[in-house]
Amino acid sequence: MRKIWISTVFGAAMAVAAGTASAQQAIELHGASQFGDEHAFTKAMVKFEELVKACYKQPINFVLHKNSELGLEKQYFEYMAAGKAVDYAIVSPAHMSTYSKAAPFIDAPFLFRDLSHWNKVLEQDLFKPIADEIARRADTMLIGYAGGGVRNIFVTKPVTNMAELKGLKVRVQGAPIWSRTFAAAGMSPTVIAYNEVYNGIQNGVIAAGENEAAGVEQMRFYEVAPQLAMTQHAITIRPLVFSGKTFRKLPPELQTCVTSAGKEAGKHGRDIESSEDTAKLEALEKAGKLKRVAFTERDALKKAVDPILIEYAKEIEAGDILAKINAIQ
Repeated sequence: MRKIWISTVFGAAMAVAAGTASAQQAIELHGASQFGDEHAFTKAMVKFEELVKACYKQPINFVLHKNSELGLEKQYFEYMAAGKAVDYAIVSPAHMSTYSKAAPFIDAPFLFRDLSHWNKVLEQDLFKPIADEIARRADTMLIGYAGGGVRNIFVTKPVTNMAELKGLKVRVQGAPIWSRTFAAAGMSPTVIAYNEVYNGIQNGVIAAGENEAAGVEQMRFYEVAPQLAMTQHAITIRPLVFSGKTFRKLPPELQTCVTSAGKEAGKHGRDIESSEDTAKLEALEKAGKLKRVAFTERDALKKAVDPILIEYAKEIEAGDILAKINAIQ
């Protein structure tokens, strides 16, 4: 009897220990988004979680911090590079420029002719050399590409041509290519934090900003700058980024799930944003919150900035990538 009792107790203890070990082995990954549930970026990250869970059959928990709970995209990227606080997030390439001068080239102004051209570039993975450089310098992985919104200029007064753009105080992203191209077009670009744009326009520090429909809607920029000049100067690419330091700690089978899910989640985000873009603008205009203004000199605008783009591509040794992008029909 005593042997049976000891055996039973030992077995129960081992079962508890095994259960505890199993609970401890549940991996937890933290994501971050500047936006709420309805934004395309957040939806893409939720899709990423779903895909990883479907692929990986072991215990895993995801915690997605939304509505800028952990700061802004620039901070997310720094956290991921350091391997702390954030494991995955969607980040504008402009915020990677501290680590890689070539990063902002991924969605530089006037790089794409239209959405069809943009999709073909992504499908052919032409940005792989830049992604590899970012991985080396920042220890972060570009596992997928979301985005797809066409960017225009929201402004306090109607702007229809190059003359009306001249001297316009406009907020741009913090990568040099944005300031240089907007200055070449005759504007007066300034870099301020994304969450300060609304107050900046309200207080007269700037008169305009530039964004895709989802951002204009989410941040309510139309309240302070209700005129949308349809410059169509860029189509967003927003990489889904994963921390290299976190990735190397994961089991091989989970690593495979993360990379495959990243690519599919990125496409999911692109499909959402590119399809929603026009509908969001139409809804805002119908509600009287925004007025789309035709920009009549887009060709002249592109002609003004093209030399800057070519020069920039040479500086960051991306001339071959630009040539391949331009060659796609």
